[in-house]
Amino acid sequence: MKPSLWQKLDGWARRMTPVAMTLLLVVVNVLPTQIPGFARVTPLLALIAIYHWTIYRPDLMPAVAIFMIGAFQDLMTGTPPGVHALVFLVVYGAVVSQRRFLVGKSFVITWLGFAVVGGAATLLIWMLVSAFYFSLLDPRALAYQYLLTLGVFPVLGWAFLQWQRAFLRPD
Repeated sequence: MKPSLWQKLDGWARRMTPVAMTLLLVVVNVLPTQIPGFARVTPLLALIAIYHWTIYRPDLMPAVAIFMIGAFQDLMTGTPPGVHALVFLVVYGAVVSQRRFLVGKSFVITWLGFAVVGGAATLLIWMLVSAFYFSLLDPRALAYQYLLTLGVFPVLGWAFLQWQRAFLRPD
């Protein structure tokens, strides 16, 4: 039986949710807060999403989407153009290369993997932005941002797994 238009639209919408969620997290990252200085240490929420979806559903998070998400993050945060786009693509490549190892592992192993990848990504962002401005940026902000990102990972990772189980059919 041929699927109806509504079934096709439903399938398309479900397949778009990882990219849409990641874009939404970029917007959440730039929402103003009443916490002084928080903008400098806001967790890299999109990085968590890219890491998760690249492990569990890389077919729904293609490299071109990751590039666009990174470019959108740069635009929204005022980061020099291309920094997040490049870093997100580097993370994507690293995770794809280790995907076989990460799939099916315990949460602790996945989290430790993110700790390594997230640390390297945060350091790369710091290096690129410092090079762009020809000045070393304060590494304390980098450290706090990394620790906040690492701390948020379990919450977002759990939410993504619940979404995946409820709405995304396996490959």
